[in-house]
Amino acid sequence: MNEIKKKIKTLIIDDSAVMRQMLTTILHEDPDIHVVGTAANPLIAREKIKALKPDVLTLDVEMPGMDGITFLEKLMRLHPLPVVMVSSHTEKGAAATLRALDLGAVDFVAKPQGGVREGMTHELMDEIRAKVRAAAGAHVRAAPPTGRSVASPLQQPAVTLPFSREGIIVIGASAGGTQAIAEIMARLPRPTPGIAIVQHMPPKFTASFAERLDNQCELEVREARSGDRLKPGVALVAPGGYHMAIMRAGGGYAVRVYEDEPVNRHRPSVDVLFNSAARIAGADALGIILTGMGSDGARGLQAMKMAGAHTIAQDEKSCVVFGMPEQAIRQGAVCEVVSLERIAERILEWANPEELPQKWSST
Repeated sequence: MNEIKKKIKTLIIDDSAVMRQMLTTILHEDPDIHVVGTAANPLIAREKIKALKPDVLTLDVEMPGMDGITFLEKLMRLHPLPVVMVSSHTEKGAAATLRALDLGAVDFVAKPQGGVREGMTHELMDEIRAKVRAAAGAHVRAAPPTGRSVASPLQQPAVTLPFSREGIIVIGASAGGTQAIAEIMARLPRPTPGIAIVQHMPPKFTASFAERLDNQCELEVREARSGDRLKPGVALVAPGGYHMAIMRAGGGYAVRVYEDEPVNRHRPSVDVLFNSAARIAGADALGIILTGMGSDGARGLQAMKMAGAHTIAQDEKSCVVFGMPEQAIRQGAVCEVVSLERIAERILEWANPEELPQKWSST
């Protein structure tokens, strides 16, 4: 009994009996995880949460009766818990999942396309176990009040526009990153230098993510295509299933989008983006690593710092999962550690260094 108490108590909520059985089997293969129960719908789940006191929930996005999003919204207002959403590989599923992340879900996994049994690869099973483990140590936040926006643009930017620096900004994130990126982007004015973003997501999800960002901020945000220029006022999101790298384009920069083997088990990979920024842009780049599990991005950020770039890591307190920033800090890849609410301010200062040179004198 003492051994079970030390494990991550997990409750599976899914209307599919097949999915409940598969998730139970997959999670029980991890010695650190104990599935304490399953529920076919949110009404049963509500009672089991009270009785079993799980550490983590896996929650199906689409269920009959009360759907997963409605249940999550109620849960995060009354009794916040770490939640990993289980989503379908559809545009509707992607939109619902992004809404779930806004409401406070830690992360998500996408169900395999086609048959569940046939498509459940070893990589996907490893991903499910890893995300439940990460969720158990996540900083869970309550859902924001209804109608409140993620963030609002800075009313009085600390720098004079237009910006004096001709460079690029590269951002990498994983678990918790959709909210963190939205928080930063909503505070940036239109002339901000070009931004390249890698957020760990599968296909379809990145297109929905880029569209949501485009509607929430002053910058033009879109899913990247090979050859797209990184110019002021534009942010490019790496498409799911593809790597994105920086390349030279005339007197400026553009992105190359391509298929290749996963790096650090990810495609897109933050290390791919950061390493290319180090090689191609050097000191003309600003590297930012945000909340997420694992170590993807740490080596690339170190390469950027060695190439003369300024590098920033999100601080532990504001991270949902501190894994990626923590690994970058441990490797000596970070010039400064900054809270999420101040990263936009740091970007503006970097973009116009003549305004506040003393803040960057040590880098």
